[in-house]
Amino acid sequence: MGLDPQVQAVLDELAALGNPSLDQLTPVEARELMNAGARLFSGDGRQDVTTLDSRFRGPGGDVPIRVYTPPGGGHVRPLVLYFHGGGWVIGNIETHDGVCRDLASDSGTVIVSVDYRLAPEHKFPAAVDDCFAALEWVRAHAGDLGGDPDRVAVAGDSAGGNLAAVTAMLTRDRQGPPLRFQLLVYPGVGVTDNQPSVLENADGYLLTRADIEWFTTQYMGSNRDLDDPRFDPVHADLTGVAPAHVITAEYDPLRDGGHAYAQRLRAGGVPVTERCYEGQIHGCFGMQAVVKASRGIIADAGAIVRQALEGSPSPAVAD
Repeated sequence: MGLDPQVQAVLDELAALGNPSLDQLTPVEARELMNAGARLFSGDGRQDVTTLDSRFRGPGGDVPIRVYTPPGGGHVRPLVLYFHGGGWVIGNIETHDGVCRDLASDSGTVIVSVDYRLAPEHKFPAAVDDCFAALEWVRAHAGDLGGDPDRVAVAGDSAGGNLAAVTAMLTRDRQGPPLRFQLLVYPGVGVTDNQPSVLENADGYLLTRADIEWFTTQYMGSNRDLDDPRFDPVHADLTGVAPAHVITAEYDPLRDGGHAYAQRLRAGGVPVTERCYEGQIHGCFGMQAVVKASRGIIADAGAIVRQALEGSPSPAVAD
């Protein structure tokens, strides 16, 4: 189908601004651009979700986190670690605040958003190390967060979806905390230059082919091993990783990579579902304020996470 008219309006407005492409910006300038625009796209999110900012000691120093708790008490909730997108270079807790608020509300889970280290100041595998450490910390401190240590999931969009998939692989390999589920939102996995989605959507749909190369270079540096499973788990044996739901968008260059990864999961015997949202682009998971369909996409994801993590509720928490 054609582009969602509201998505087209967003793209037209962005084009009219005439901002330079990423490869013409420094990482600091790119972060400033995203910081200025992210909340305009996503809005403020559900304000009845409470938040708590904290930090834990990671392998490279303190890692900031924000904990989102939806309204209503009486039982211990499942926990979801959320890794924000931004090509491992841009994005932070603030840029994804609206997304995490809405996902916490729609899923009924405690969301822990992780402000992992960014490239190029902290190249691969710094982000991977922080995200795995976050999983270990959350499992150890689940009770303090009002969460159930036996119902933990990982989630993320774009580069964050990549990190969620890598974390799910590593916790299997390292016999780390068990995961119930992984929500991968247009993840940066399984992408090759000759895929139709890369060729058809190389320019004009927010994320470009040149952007992908710029992000990868910032993250991996010049001496890069793109076959390292910690960079792209499509190169790993995926047998035994947590069940997954993969979200893709029709006009996203990462679309076919996400589908390829879902196929690799199935080949490893992993339960996986996937959905490609027609008429949508990369970033549709955080456009609630400007694209009506975006709100529905997050609601769909929340319902899927809720179903995946449902189970016998833990004993009531004392007030």
